[in-house]
Amino acid sequence: MKQTEYIKDTTAQELLDFIQDSPSCFHVIAQFAKKLIQNGFIELDEKNTWNIQKGGKYFVTKNSSSIIAFIVPKTDYKGFSIVASHSDSPSFKIKENSEIHSDNVFIKLNIEKYGGMLCAPWFDRPLSIAGRIIYKDSNNTDNPLNLKQKLVNIDRDLIMIPNLAIHFNRDANNGHTYNVQNEMLPILSCNQEKATQKSELMELVASSANIEQNLILATDLYLYNRQPGTFWGAKNEFIASTKLDDLECAFTTFKAFTASENDTHILVHCVFDNEEVGSQTQQGAASTFLHDTLVRINECFNRSQQAFLQSLANSFMISADNAHALHPNFSASSDPINRPIPNGGPVIKFNASQKYTSDAISASVFKSVCERASVPYQIFTNRSDIAGGSTLGNISGTQVSIPAVDIGLAQWAMHSPYESAGAKDPALMIRAITEFYRTTWTLAIE
Repeated sequence: MKQTEYIKDTTAQELLDFIQDSPSCFHVIAQFAKKLIQNGFIELDEKNTWNIQKGGKYFVTKNSSSIIAFIVPKTDYKGFSIVASHSDSPSFKIKENSEIHSDNVFIKLNIEKYGGMLCAPWFDRPLSIAGRIIYKDSNNTDNPLNLKQKLVNIDRDLIMIPNLAIHFNRDANNGHTYNVQNEMLPILSCNQEKATQKSELMELVASSANIEQNLILATDLYLYNRQPGTFWGAKNEFIASTKLDDLECAFTTFKAFTASENDTHILVHCVFDNEEVGSQTQQGAASTFLHDTLVRINECFNRSQQAFLQSLANSFMISADNAHALHPNFSASSDPINRPIPNGGPVIKFNASQKYTSDAISASVFKSVCERASVPYQIFTNRSDIAGGSTLGNISGTQVSIPAVDIGLAQWAMHSPYESAGAKDPALMIRAITEFYRTTWTLAIE
């Protein structure tokens, strides 16, 4: 009997390809910047004076890990249509002076947790290292300190965190609390001769960057899962990948943004860093990055402060960060009524304590957008006896006070190094966000 072949969703495959090329938050932003330039966007520098024109397309980055892009209409604008997501994912960051020599044989890497991850899935899988380095470059005359940045990806199976055999821990399957400092250090090398040498890791990093090791001054390097994204399920109806939270939202909303235009509103696409650790950084949603960008746009058109505040009152933000799907093995963990599933369309997220920004008005706006786009939508609320997480919508609202709704796409195993979601949802998200960007609307509810 011939086996039935099921088509893999092309939009989901494009997402998986994007994630494959995004081993760190810096690579995420570099990819977005490259795609924006290819689409005719002009890069702005915060240190320079901006010259923004009607009908223009622009973007600005901060810390190489956050980006804000915007499209200006050809006529006077009334407000901003904003979609925000984040570039970072839970991982392990490599500490300064990272090598630990063990038993005169092994070299382990000294790491610390970045964000609240599921620890167990990091064991027994090929990992590698990516991020950025800062190094001395005598040819960099623009910087008096001769500092230069370069992205790094050691693109091979490099390290692993082996589990302890069941024979040494008979209670391993009865629950275990992981000690990151003692039990989760990745193994880099096993060589008695090289174990006494300094910085074998930095040799690899320098080689990958094609520079001399002694020129490297500092690094921001993270572990990442090497397993490529894939389709799975009886009909290829699911996808699995690292970093679905939140690159699935960042990628799909970006696709919608670059394909949209609006006659009355400036379209804005934001991807912030450090959401997984609270956003309290210069490049996070709690920073003034978005506010400052909108102010500078306002000033470029010689608009008054009152006109700026009027434009904020005519603005709307979608905070896009993935949502928890109903888990068939743990259905009791979900709310008894609001139980989103993969491939069910975008999820509107509610929380009475305002961990999510959605309220009756903002949710109605997004529901109406989905209906106009013929896109199904779902609702997520936590069980009333389980504390929920938070995201960047309510944090960003402390800097830019505008109506906002929190949405996402339903997924399993959030904060695992290998997460799962629905293969049809990326295309549905693009349709919904495209409709939002293209819609001329105003909040007229009294």
